[in-house]
Amino acid sequence: MIIEKASGVVIFRKEKKIYYLLLDYGYDYWGFSKGHIEKRENLKQTALREAEEETGIKDLDFIKGFEEKIEYSYEINDQKIFKENKRSSFSSKGKNIFKIVTYFLAETKNKEVLISSEHKDYRWLAYQDALDKLTYKECKETLEKANNFLKAIF
Repeated sequence: MIIEKASGVVIFRKEKKIYYLLLDYGYDYWGFSKGHIEKRENLKQTALREAEEETGIKDLDFIKGFEEKIEYSYEINDQKIFKENKRSSFSSKGKNIFKIVTYFLAETKNKEVLISSEHKDYRWLAYQDALDKLTYKECKETLEKANNFLKAIF
């Protein structure tokens, strides 16, 4: 089994209500910005870099005290995986992956999003709509915890 570590961020903005940024990864998968930790990066640095790469958003104000870790497993069947440096690839037929993702919570004032080629679309959604749109239970639970955290501090 291969263990992967990643970091991401639940991005929100405040207007009359709070809106959360969701990304469409394709294949009916909606989630948050996240990615693999690169050498010499800490978790927050990774979350910040990934958010900028995936959304174009640079002005993130991390909310102190929120850190949510999720873990899940999946299997890759008969496809090629390209490494981070894009110079080499390997066959991954039947590889079992155990992934650990640490999510932070951050506010932006920026409405404009410039999604990367990794994504198909994005949406700014109010809490219930975002909860309904998210694909996986772990992401739904992370959003619920983030929303409750924000309600307690605002």
